[in-house]
Amino acid sequence: MKKTAFLLSFLSIFIISCGGNNSGENGQSNFSRFGGQAGQRTTSVETNEIEIGSIAEQVRSYGNVKAQNVISVQPQVSNRITEFYVDLGDTVRQGQALAKIYDATFRDQLTQARSQVEQSRIALQRDSSEYVRQQRLNERDLTSESELDIAQASYQNSIAQFESARSSLTQAQENFNNTVVKSPVNGVVVSRALEVGDIASTGTELFQIASTNGYESRIYLPVQDWRAVKIGQEVNMRISNESEVNARGIVSRKSPQLDPTTGLGEVVITLTQTGDAIYPGVLVENVINITRKEQAMIVPRSALVEQVETVINPETNTIDLERTYSVFVSRGDSVAERRELDLGIEQGDRIEVLAGLLPGDKIIVTGQSGLEDGARISVASGDRFQAPEERQIGGNEDQPATNNGRAPGQNPLANMSEEERAEAREKMQGMSREERMAYLRDLREQQAENADSTSN
Repeated sequence: MKKTAFLLSFLSIFIISCGGNNSGENGQSNFSRFGGQAGQRTTSVETNEIEIGSIAEQVRSYGNVKAQNVISVQPQVSNRITEFYVDLGDTVRQGQALAKIYDATFRDQLTQARSQVEQSRIALQRDSSEYVRQQRLNERDLTSESELDIAQASYQNSIAQFESARSSLTQAQENFNNTVVKSPVNGVVVSRALEVGDIASTGTELFQIASTNGYESRIYLPVQDWRAVKIGQEVNMRISNESEVNARGIVSRKSPQLDPTTGLGEVVITLTQTGDAIYPGVLVENVINITRKEQAMIVPRSALVEQVETVINPETNTIDLERTYSVFVSRGDSVAERRELDLGIEQGDRIEVLAGLLPGDKIIVTGQSGLEDGARISVASGDRFQAPEERQIGGNEDQPATNNGRAPGQNPLANMSEEERAEAREKMQGMSREERMAYLRDLREQQAENADSTSN
C-alpha cells in the first residue's frame, strides 16, 4: 500500500514538471525548437538556366600527322659517299641531286663500254660487207655455198656482239648516272642515314622524303567508335594542350577489319586545312563529329546527381550496377525538386537531356550534394554567394542583441581591431569555403567565451 502511494506521488510530480507553458522564450513552440518543420535546415544553392543549343556526339583519339607518301631513297650503285647536297628539313624538287657517290670506277666502265660498242660496230660493218660480197659471187657461181654460209654466220655473230656491247654501254651509263642520287618526288627530307665517307650500298635506305602533296593522320579506335565512324565525316584537329583548332580534315579511308592482336580498327584522316603549327610528326587530337543536334537541352555534367543500385540477376547469378541520373530544380527559389533524367549525347562536360526537364527550369548547379526531394533552399547569387571574407555574415545593427551582446550570426571580424582584422583575413587566404566557415565559427566561440568571462 505504501509502495502504491509513493508511485502515485512520483507520477503526479512528473506530470506537473512536464506541464506548463508550451512556448519557448521568444514565443516559439516546442515543436519548432526540437526539429519540427519550422526549424528545417535551409541550404544555400546556386542555379542556372538550361542551355538550349547545339551538341555533337564525338569520337576523340590521338595520332601523328605525316605525309600521305613517304618515299625511301636507296642508292642504285655501291661505293663511298663523297658529298651531300641536302640535309634534314630541306625542300627538294623531283630530279634534284641529293648526294654524290664516288664515280671513278663507273666512269672507267662507261669508257670501256663505249669502246666495245665502237669495236662491235666496225666488226659488224666488215662482216656485213663480206656477206654482201659472198652473195653476189654466189649468184654468178663464183663461190661455193659453204663460203656463203660462213660469211652469213660471221655477219649474224657481229650483229649479236654489237647489241651486247650496246646493252653494256646502257648499263654502264646508268650506273654512272646513279652515282648522283636524285629525288624521285617533290617533298621534304625527313631522314638521312649516312655521312660523307660512309659506304652506300644498294638496298640500304639513304634518305626519306615526305611528299608535299598532302598530310594525313592515322588513328586506331576500339570497336564501338570504329563502327560509328563513317567515310566523309568532318574532323577537327588540335595540338595536344592547345584549345584552338589547328587543322581540319575528313575521314578518307577506314580499315575493313580490326587488328586481331589489339582489337583496334584503323581510320585514316586526310587533312583539308592546315595551320602554321601543323607539320609532319606533330601529335594532334582528332575530334570526329559523329552526329549533331540543334536546339537541344543541355546541362553541365557537374549538376548531375548519380544514383547507383546493386541488382542481383538470378538467371546468371551475377551482380549488376544500375545507374540513374537526376538533377535538382529550384521551385519558387525555396524548394528543391528532384527530376529523373533521360540523357542523350555527351560532349565533354555538356550532356543532352532527352526527358525530365522543361526549357524554363532552373537547375541547381552548386550545393546540390546532399539535397533531398522537397528540401528547403535559398538561391544565392552575386555577393550572397561569395566567400566569407568577401561579404558580411549574418545580421545587422538593428537585430536584437543576444549571446552577451552579440547579434546572432554577426561577423566576428566586426568586433576586431583593424590589425586583428587584417591578420585574420591574411590567414583565410588560400582556405576553402568550408575551412573559412569553420575558422569564423571558432572566432565567434572564442569571442563568446571572452565575453562570458568578462561579464563574470
